Amino acid sequence: MTEEEFDAFYATAFPRLTGQLYAFTGDHGEAQDVVQEAFVRAWDRRREFLADGAPEAWIRTVAMRLAVSRWRRARRWLELVRRTPPPEHTPGPDPERTALVAALRILPEAQRMALVLHHLCDMSVEQVASETGAPVGTVKARLSRGRAALAQVLSADSTDEEEREDDRVR
Repeated sequence: MTEEEFDAFYATAFPRLTGQLYAFTGDHGEAQDVVQEAFVRAWDRRREFLADGAPEAWIRTVAMRLAVSRWRRARRWLELVRRTPPPEHTPGPDPERTALVAALRILPEAQRMALVLHHLCDMSVEQVASETGAPVGTVKARLSRGRAALAQVLSADSTDEEEREDDRVR
């Protein structure tokens, strides 16, 4: 089967096979995924497809086996999750972390990205520049401006907190 013949076969068979696998799985997205995966596997053997005589049946069989395999894997995972008890208590974020996240949300995206990559992901300035596609000097400027803005926001939050404490004492 040539590439053009395979493309034509795909265009006609994909909707039909997806409908059949949808009836089998009950999930349209899952049906599309397994049929697509079956076509990907068929692509490598497209030259001998006409010799097989039933390419659609081959793809349907592969797609159904993929669906069953995924279902079994999901069932095993669910059994494992059910056997593992949930943690007794998961503490929430501490107030400092909450304040930091709220302050980061205020910053422009470029500054926030630079700060998170550099300080929280432990990337060097050069790595941040490579990751973001910005020059090193720009990353340094974003870090400097972002730290200054964070300091201002966080110090304003702590001042507000101190004033609330003073009001409660009075």
